[in-house]
Amino acid sequence: MKLRIKGNTLRVRVSRSEVARLLAADLLEETVYFAPEPTAKFTYALKQDRSLSRPAVQYTENRVAILLPTHQVISWGTSDQVGIAENISLGNLGSLGLLIEKDFACLDRSDEDNQDTFPNPNAGKQC
Repeated sequence: MKLRIKGNTLRVRVSRSEVARLLAADLLEETVYFAPEPTAKFTYALKQDRSLSRPAVQYTENRVAILLPTHQVISWGTSDQVGIAENISLGNLGSLGLLIEKDFACLDRSDEDNQDTFPNPNAGKQC
């Protein structure tokens, strides 16, 4: 799982095996450590939630959890749909842009770098 933060947007790219785990209702979670202290970390997670009708984000003590409605995970994970996008209202602070995408193979990388990615729809095309 890859996380990209730019401004007030979160973009998560998910590999083939991670999409399969998400479809099986597993929690996807990664932690980044910034110093030797165990508390100097940031954790991000992605999981499905049957009670939701729209994507949501929870933030607690150095942890961001992105919650996706089960019906959206199933529809996205079992089709050619590339991503799930949502703008989450933050009241007076504006909104948080959220984009969850399938991780496609890079056209300029080796096969080893592209392991566990989705086939790139532009593979074989000429510019």
